[in-house]
Amino acid sequence: MDNNFFLKGNICHTPQLGKIEIYENSYLLCLDGKSGGIFHEIPQQFANLPIKDYQDCLIIPGLSDLHIHAPQFAFRGIGSDCELLDWLYKYAYPEESKYSDPEYAQKAYSMFADALGKSATTRAVIFATAHVEASLKLMDLMEKTGIVSYVGKVSMDRDAPENLVEADAKTAADALLSFISGTSQRSYKNTYPIVTPRFIPSCTEKLLTRLSEIQKKYSLPIQSHLSENRGEVELVKSLMPSSAFYGDAYNRFGLFGGDAPTVMAHCVHSSDEEIQLMKDNGVWVAHCPDCNMNVASGIAPIRKYLNKGLRVGLGTDVAGGHTESMFRAVVAAVQVSKIYWNLVDPKCEPLSLVDGIYLATKGGGSFFGKVGSFEDGYEFDAVVLDDSSSPHPQPLTVYERLQRSFYLGLDRTGIKAKYVQGRTVC
Repeated sequence: MDNNFFLKGNICHTPQLGKIEIYENSYLLCLDGKSGGIFHEIPQQFANLPIKDYQDCLIIPGLSDLHIHAPQFAFRGIGSDCELLDWLYKYAYPEESKYSDPEYAQKAYSMFADALGKSATTRAVIFATAHVEASLKLMDLMEKTGIVSYVGKVSMDRDAPENLVEADAKTAADALLSFISGTSQRSYKNTYPIVTPRFIPSCTEKLLTRLSEIQKKYSLPIQSHLSENRGEVELVKSLMPSSAFYGDAYNRFGLFGGDAPTVMAHCVHSSDEEIQLMKDNGVWVAHCPDCNMNVASGIAPIRKYLNKGLRVGLGTDVAGGHTESMFRAVVAAVQVSKIYWNLVDPKCEPLSLVDGIYLATKGGGSFFGKVGSFEDGYEFDAVVLDDSSSPHPQPLTVYERLQRSFYLGLDRTGIKAKYVQGRTVC
């Protein structure tokens, strides 16, 4: 099948926050890898295009995971028994140090890429480790999945185990340059590098300065962590006393949005000043509800961010989060928003499932451009769901079936097909 075709089924998407559009037994047009519209009947000018008939299946936009750690995939579901900073030293850093071994990296990253390829994720923003060779192996494997992704070789020159931390700012910067050079030599079509300071506690001011220079030279996007844990926020204050708040510590070095597309994960404990700077600089918030519960960080006030006009998407944040399932991320985002509304701020309206789907599709997809919707001109990323494995004793509406698909985790067993930019990848 070429890049001009129709998909037939029950088509669902969320072109606006809080709004879902459902087209039963309809046709979704792909033209040159982009959405060409949704039709109840095929227009005459497209009558000769091929049709992939998925009958009664659900067809939704592909989901974008804005924050996931590939090297932590190996211990997902293990170790959610301590808070963030202790968790890093007890679980994350020991696992990540193993990626100095190329054979281990190949084995572990193959498992990660295989799982993501089979998931509902069509776009991803991914942390690797500080190891150049292993990070390039991850790029190679992600390219084969057909998923569009950004992969970041992590930069860190302090406050980490000796067998993981880079010797100094120059060493870390040189390693990043080597990684960027390696990616440019491989002619990837779907996989791109991204500047990745792990977080402020593990980066000296000299390293942040060098990363900013590299970012500007190569016009790369940026990913990192922000205001995830109260102890982490206090640590940043002690390490960067001249910064007004956590986000300001990045912003002083030009690593906080503006001309550089930037994703900051978590933002659980962001101050009003930090929220305003995120809005002013166009920073994307990657909301990671499972991780924030598992390592006891708290609940990000996502409705507040949306009301203020911030860009928000979702992340699974494996292995702080225990699964790569974006369906689970959607459900968790809805659930924790209800707890926040009930126990923290009754003025902060909880998210609906439609809101959650929007964040996972068009909200996070916006980091990649016109992605995450079936509106005309959007890149054609689609997931076809067969929910027949979850029967019901009475007829259900398409929306009721969509709800059950998310809450019952049918991205595990029900993916019939997956398309990225009009290409069949699963």
